[in-house]
Amino acid sequence: MADMGAFQEAVTAWAAGGPDDPARELAARLPVRAVVLLEGPSDAAAVGALAARRGRDLAAEGVCVLPMGGAMSVGRFAHLLGPPGLGLRLTGLCDEAERRFYARGLERAGAARQEFFVCAADLEDELIRALGVTQVAELVRAEGDLRALQTFQRQPAQQGRTSPQQLRRFLGTKKGRKIHYGRVLVEALDNDRVPAPLDDLLTSL
Repeated sequence: MADMGAFQEAVTAWAAGGPDDPARELAARLPVRAVVLLEGPSDAAAVGALAARRGRDLAAEGVCVLPMGGAMSVGRFAHLLGPPGLGLRLTGLCDEAERRFYARGLERAGAARQEFFVCAADLEDELIRALGVTQVAELVRAEGDLRALQTFQRQPAQQGRTSPQQLRRFLGTKKGRKIHYGRVLVEALDNDRVPAPLDDLLTSL
């Protein structure tokens, strides 16, 4: 039986120059009603964790959560999946620094009216501010990464940076760490402390 993971793979292959038929067939068969475009898998982990907390199965609802492999791909994916392509509703997250790039990419793809939610620096920054440095450090300790964090913080390049900045950079220092903590940080949030961009995204779906 076809699933949303197969559709995600078909779209990614299509965006890389592959055929469009598999994605079109799966979009109709599932059916897919919306695609959440995200910069990378850590954002997808956070969205999935919040959906699970709220008792939602996005795939079963016809929503595909799709990491694009970088913000620069938004125009290409919007062209394939939005009004010019499959005609699906598009939404997602973007960073404040990339807001104009997203706007141009969506406009060129004929998808300018699609709604995206903006994070101040990035989603990790939003989550660290929502939880606070002390709680994030405790989560890092609980996950067995405290010694690695302390070693990282002693590096000359980290001197002069604030604790939130250090934590945000630390999450990206090892392959898979941002993905892991995307889920861990969301699961630790109080219900009333979910960052607005993430909360608004889930509510919009």
